[in-house]
Amino acid sequence: MKRNTSMLSDQARFLRAWMANPLRVAALTPSGASLARLITSEIGASHAPILELGPGTGVFTQALIDRGIDERDLTLVEFDETFVTLLKKRFPRANIVHASAVRLSGLRLFSGVKAGAVVSGLGLLSMSPRTVFAILAGAFAGLGPSGAFYQFTYGPRCPIERPILDRLGLESRRLGGTLRNLPPAAVYRVARRDPLSA
Repeated sequence: MKRNTSMLSDQARFLRAWMANPLRVAALTPSGASLARLITSEIGASHAPILELGPGTGVFTQALIDRGIDERDLTLVEFDETFVTLLKKRFPRANIVHASAVRLSGLRLFSGVKAGAVVSGLGLLSMSPRTVFAILAGAFAGLGPSGAFYQFTYGPRCPIERPILDRLGLESRRLGGTLRNLPPAAVYRVARRDPLSA
């Protein structure tokens, strides 16, 4: 009963945040458990530290913890103040940064250590190409050589346009999809291109 109440209140928080700024909050409801399992399916404790962008109510954050990631190895970058307050209550040992993901390159997140993975809950489809480029450039600047950027989308293809991938030397691969999310969603793994395959 408590879990259902929490889920309902999270849906209300998302709806309020969406009504306040529909372009910044790209969903009416938080991501479901099925999508959370899919987007975190390749990530384990060996990837720590982990960077999460746009965690919202923390659905992906909890999935990462369920996969064995220590809460202290998580850095959550969230712009919405209401979600920041909620995340601090739910994940008190995580490093929660109240900032825009566009400003990643200016943030010192891991004291010289590179992240092993980035999980993104951002609505890239509602953002300009320049904004998407800035987010990816900042994320990959803080990502280790073999690290990957995991992004979900409600659209039919990767939400990162080919010119942006090419300019940053990246490639995307569809990890899978889930019909059990509302709306149905797919997850893409974005990583640095192998120079030998170029």
